[in-house]
Amino acid sequence: MIRLAMSILWPSFLVAIVAEGFFFSMFDPADLMIVGGHVDFKPTAVYTIGFFFFWVFCALSSMLSCYLLHTEENQPPF
Repeated sequence: MIRLAMSILWPSFLVAIVAEGFFFSMFDPADLMIVGGHVDFKPTAVYTIGFFFFWVFCALSSMLSCYLLHTEENQPPF
């Protein structure tokens, strides 16, 4: 189970780093808006929240890929 979790979390962690780098190179945290109002957090807090958002999104994507690869005939090697 730990090997399966790490095969999902580690690649999603690396992709989240790249996604956050691309996203925040185009958008300034002070310019972000949520439901018509500006975000009143420090930039470091916005970067942290953004990273965890990207990490969860990428982990869900990796988990879906592992789920779709699992069939009765083809058992995963974990």
